[in-house]
Amino acid sequence: MADILTGAALFILAVTALGLFRVLRAEFAVERMMAVQLLGTGGAAALLLLGAASGTGAMTDVALLLMLFAAFSCAAFALGQASPSVEGAERREDGA
Repeated sequence: MADILTGAALFILAVTALGLFRVLRAEFAVERMMAVQLLGTGGAAALLLLGAASGTGAMTDVALLLMLFAAFSCAAFALGQASPSVEGAERREDGA
């Protein structure tokens, strides 16, 4: 069973690497942000599978932290992209 889980983790890592190679070559910042999400999701899945294969619980904590960092970075990116238009709308309402 451990061999199957390890093989699945390696497959997920390979697919994640191929996806990252494609997305990181993109010219838009939104597509690069998708690379961060892909790394968080694929890395967490691989860590969870490797943790289940080895029977250690420490990898679960690392996988959850990786997913949390990916979600926070995506939220920060979205707030950073939305900020200029929100500030501009407030200035127009004030008459400035």
